Amino acid sequence: MPRRRKLVLGEEGTTAFLLGNEAIARGAIEYGIGVAAAYPGTPSSEIIETLADVAKEIGLYVEWSINEKTAFELAYAAAMSGVPSLTAMKHVGLNVASDPLMTSGYTGVKAGFIIVTADDPYMHSSQNEQDNRWYGLHAYLPVLEPCNPQEAKDLTYLGLEYSEKFEHPVILRSVTRVSHARGLVKLGAIRGPRKVGSFPREPAKWAVIPAHARKMKINLLEKWRRIEESFADFPYNRVEGENSTLLIVASGIGYSYAKDALKVLGLKAKILKIATPVPLPRKLIEKAVDEAKKILVVEETDPVVEMQLKSILFDLHINVEVHGSDYLGKRGELTIDRVAEAIAKTAGFSWSPPKPIEVNVYIPPRKPVLCPGCPHRATFYALIMAARELGVDPIYSGDIGCYSLGIDPPFNAQDVITNMGGSIGLANGFAQTVKDRPVVAIIGDSTFFHAGIPPFINAVYNKAPMLVLVLDNETTAMTGFQPHPGTGLTAVGEKSKRIYMEEIAKAVGVDYVEVFDPYNTQNAIEVIKNGLRVAMNGGVAFLVARRACSLLASRLGLLKNKYTIDSSLCAGCLVCVNTLGCPAIVVGEDNKPYILESLCTGCGVCAQICPFNAIIKKE
Repeated sequence: MPRRRKLVLGEEGTTAFLLGNEAIARGAIEYGIGVAAAYPGTPSSEIIETLADVAKEIGLYVEWSINEKTAFELAYAAAMSGVPSLTAMKHVGLNVASDPLMTSGYTGVKAGFIIVTADDPYMHSSQNEQDNRWYGLHAYLPVLEPCNPQEAKDLTYLGLEYSEKFEHPVILRSVTRVSHARGLVKLGAIRGPRKVGSFPREPAKWAVIPAHARKMKINLLEKWRRIEESFADFPYNRVEGENSTLLIVASGIGYSYAKDALKVLGLKAKILKIATPVPLPRKLIEKAVDEAKKILVVEETDPVVEMQLKSILFDLHINVEVHGSDYLGKRGELTIDRVAEAIAKTAGFSWSPPKPIEVNVYIPPRKPVLCPGCPHRATFYALIMAARELGVDPIYSGDIGCYSLGIDPPFNAQDVITNMGGSIGLANGFAQTVKDRPVVAIIGDSTFFHAGIPPFINAVYNKAPMLVLVLDNETTAMTGFQPHPGTGLTAVGEKSKRIYMEEIAKAVGVDYVEVFDPYNTQNAIEVIKNGLRVAMNGGVAFLVARRACSLLASRLGLLKNKYTIDSSLCAGCLVCVNTLGCPAIVVGEDNKPYILESLCTGCGVCAQICPFNAIIKKE
């Protein structure tokens, strides 16, 4: 994107209007990272997209890795060899990378290594609401937390600087309202990237066998002490306001909410702004609480700062009233009103937000739906029809992706969804314990490469009967059309070896492997019926429903002729409406369906299922 490139590579001293994630990328560019790797996941994806846009221009290596663990290890090794690096992921991605994460503090690094976790309070696009600051405490890795896009840039730079200074990885914890907010960001100087490293043989430092790890733990704890002491003077930690008996301790975006809430209340209070929630700097706390009688901790989501603060106050024998999660709760995003109510309650008076203006307008409720022409809709239809024709009621083990929407009517074809790759992993268990229903694992193409291969091989090895149905739309659609190994393209748009998942299935000796076009409805039904029969007879079937995402096809100019409904042939049976749920097909006042030309993509599935042949191509 020329616009993004121009913004992110702006001159020193200028101001750019940047997304929080773009600001993080700019901070890494200013520091001079040489390597960046990630797996896409909202709300983190734009970090690597931004770096990929400018990679060739500035000489930076950027990749979309197969999963977060691989991305972490790649960036970790770069930092081991003296090349500053960044890895980025959404909060649940850090679970996938947690194995090397937990070791990285033991070995340390030779160059700056920043681990960006973009948490998702309120779960806008996630399966849980975990607060990854806990990982900092668990792994002895310092955590920085910006409150706005400007700090997102600055703390990325400082995180890399501190990482290099202490030879220790640093976590940058963003949240949705920082990553996806836009703000004015003053740009600093750009260093040239450090791209070439070296790795002298030093197994006592890098190989964490037990004999080495015991010594490493001693060094780790000493380094942790020095990092905590240094955070007392961290430039983005500060005390604001006049001396007051009320102290607000605000971390990350909590600071922004607290400042606005005080304006709403017309109240003055002392604020301790925290940009280093882990480890919480003891000396700074001791200095800030000198006159406080009541303290309110404002943070999103879990009481990470609150817990450390109470521990520090206990050790210092300071008896003061502390509130936080008891007033603000432990779920969802903060709001100005929530924080204002908590401040008022702590200060000893009541306050309620003004009632919103009621608008007497009826808006019909509508759940998220698959896009018009989405090949997944065609696959779900074929799957439901295949099961119906065989007279079986499968267990549908679902996964994370656009196809998660198959949980809703008219398909109701996702019985359980937990985590990336969980469809096949859980199917292994259902196949061994539920004997009266066939098991279907429904997984996407990118998700299969990310976390589906190990449980798939496990199913073949341990003879777990199931149908693995891969919905291959030839992109990582839900997070913004990023490439993956099945696309044959890299993060910077270069051609690479295209890896076909059906060849992986054949290589491990699967009983039945087929690739089909979901837009060919009758053939799709027959192929899925064959796969179900294999699973019902104790085997493993592997099917790939391959057709490009309709949005991607639209971008590439691949859409076909649109369809229309001949009202003279239409009987108003509504089969097309009730069995497909396509947003392009709506019901008119005469209770007959018609097709919205502006939404139709020409997939033709509706025409194939119409019992009266009333849906025809529009000339």
